Amino acid sequence: MSTKSQSQGRLVLVTGGAGFIGSHLVDSLVGAGLRVRTIDNFATGRREGVNSAAEVVEADIRDASSIADAFEGVDTVFHVAAQPRIPLSIAKPVETHMTNVVGTLNVLIAARDHKVRRVVYSGSSSVYGEQATIPLVETMTPNPLNPYALQKYVSEQYARMFHRLFAMQTITLRYFGVYGPRMAQEGSYVLAIAAFLKARRESRPLEIYGDGEQTRDFTHVSDVVSANMLAMDCEIADGRAINVGRGENVSLNRIAAMIGGPIVHHEGRAGDMRDTLADRTQAEVVLGWRPRVSIEEGIAELLKQSM
Repeated sequence: MSTKSQSQGRLVLVTGGAGFIGSHLVDSLVGAGLRVRTIDNFATGRREGVNSAAEVVEADIRDASSIADAFEGVDTVFHVAAQPRIPLSIAKPVETHMTNVVGTLNVLIAARDHKVRRVVYSGSSSVYGEQATIPLVETMTPNPLNPYALQKYVSEQYARMFHRLFAMQTITLRYFGVYGPRMAQEGSYVLAIAAFLKARRESRPLEIYGDGEQTRDFTHVSDVVSANMLAMDCEIADGRAINVGRGENVSLNRIAAMIGGPIVHHEGRAGDMRDTLADRTQAEVVLGWRPRVSIEEGIAELLKQSM
């Protein structure tokens, strides 16, 4: 949509709208003049973090009956809700499966039953696992290394299947290392950038698992949001998966150096990918998307906010 006037009256639904990515997406959708409804069970998201212009439905995607009515009159669903983080999925595979797979299936069924035009699914680059070469391209055979990665892959396959079986417009955006304001700062399963910032704030050593030379393609949340906005009305929504990553990778050691402070190394953790790097060709062709925020700019912004 090119103008707010074109958006008036159009209702969109964001699952997990109180969470990190979801709350930023809700803000952007509201800013575009759309009517926004969000579903969240507030297990991790904060009610006060949801834009006041959005309608809030407190419900759990694991319970199909609790979410069904929220899909009434909806044009586009952005399915962002998930139980993220690899270590949590290894420790609690059944719990995370219920949210990440059963929850996704419930969302797709509700969207089908209410004749929702399009579902944009928040996927994950973790589905690639270890590959012989990088950058990671959508044509590669997925090789999930942990329950979370497998759950995200199963869910994007469900999204593709719903397109094939029911002619529902679906598209998966495979996110690469999303970071930025509002990302989780507490708990055992936070992103490395968040953990480093918290350690520096508390004058503790920055903890790195492994040698620190493993690389990640970190993508700023504002760029992820812009990809979602473009996915809402792009011409192709045939169930395909599209990488949403900056297309540059950086080692954890370099990230730690940007944040500053002493570093302590621990033994590497099972189930982690060694390197991630997105080929963003499809995102540029299908979505017309290009990232704008460099890792240096993103880290500088977070340091300014957190110190």
